[in-house]
Amino acid sequence: MADLVVPQLGESITEAVVARWLKQSGDAVADGEPVAELETDKITVQLPSPAAGAMGKQAVAEGATVKVGQVIGSVEAGAKGTSATEAKPSGAKPPAKAPSKPPADDTPKGPPNEETSRNARLMPAQRAPAGTTDIAAAVGASPNASAHYAAVQSNGKQASLDKDALLKLTPSQRVHARESGSLPSPSSATASGTDPEQRLAKVDPRDEIVPMSPLRKRVAERLVQAQHESASLTTFNEVDMTAILDLRTKYKDSFEKQHGVKLGFMAFFVKACAAAAKLYPGVNAEVIGGNIVYKKHYDFGIAVSAPKGLVVPVLRDVDGLSFAGIEKGIVDLATRAREGKLAMADLTGGTFSITNGGIFGSMMSTPLLNYPQTGILGMHNIVKRAIVIGDDIKARPMMYVALSYDHRVVDGREAVSFLVAVKDRLEAPERLMLEA
Repeated sequence: MADLVVPQLGESITEAVVARWLKQSGDAVADGEPVAELETDKITVQLPSPAAGAMGKQAVAEGATVKVGQVIGSVEAGAKGTSATEAKPSGAKPPAKAPSKPPADDTPKGPPNEETSRNARLMPAQRAPAGTTDIAAAVGASPNASAHYAAVQSNGKQASLDKDALLKLTPSQRVHARESGSLPSPSSATASGTDPEQRLAKVDPRDEIVPMSPLRKRVAERLVQAQHESASLTTFNEVDMTAILDLRTKYKDSFEKQHGVKLGFMAFFVKACAAAAKLYPGVNAEVIGGNIVYKKHYDFGIAVSAPKGLVVPVLRDVDGLSFAGIEKGIVDLATRAREGKLAMADLTGGTFSITNGGIFGSMMSTPLLNYPQTGILGMHNIVKRAIVIGDDIKARPMMYVALSYDHRVVDGREAVSFLVAVKDRLEAPERLMLEA
């Protein structure tokens, strides 16, 4: 018997969620074959089988939160499992179907009343049998919920939908439940306390209830943790992008022909932030207990979109990379993020982060710190605005930039100076070439 153990998942990650089991008990598995998917707030990883054999007991259900080092199942090493082809022989014929009968018209007949008018708004499968007040039957609730309603009604009390049943209701089903007294009316839907189940019970029946995914829950927890454990502030500035746009226009074709990658904006910002971080090291640091660790390496997290949301893979040693090296590295990380091929090592160890909301049209934002980092730069869209240059007013392509920083480490003066150093280098990109 070989145990399935939750492996080390990366820096500062102590738990994960069992997203789904890829193998069921009795299934044949090969050595190293993935048997489960584990979700963290950073990435989804596959748990490989430690041996060849048959899938044994699954100790936890899908959606359960598990700890690093926890045993979540087992594999019977050497046992003969059932393969997919054995479970469903190719020659097997499906059971014959009974002749179908036309559906009976179960619409209540007779003069309209409160019960029939309510049923008329629902699909046939959702309608309550005439004369019944069993809400569980009307909404197709689980057997446990049905037993709950039976017990409540036998005691002469008003039936009340539990959380699990409520989440399964469609808007039309919640209309039926509310009219039957199982949900409070909208007029009584004022918040009373912070109990989620009480608040869910008062949701308007026209609204849609979608359970938060385990990954989204964990991301929310991490963001709240960053707010509680750091003193985050944001400072802003604006950058005249004229010089960078002119440089890209002049050299973009030859750059792509020589290096096989486009010359984007991100390489300029990465270079500028690396240079500024050497002048103001507080933004490239971390707080551990009562100590500040000033990082002497520059591994920048670059926010990219992935199928399951935003991820921040890390580009290592950016201060030593060329423009082409930065652009190739970002393209590689973004491609692997979209294809779900990022490894945990790609997402850990960052010292500073950059996020570009401008690609979605954002004019200005306050980026959240990628805890435990002490600095993150937010880029935004480029818009032509009237700018005073000397005694003239000219239209220039301008971008607002934002620096969120941990005030425990970085003073306001240092943060503003960092952002000015970034601005100066972006508006005179030759300084980046000369490292001046």
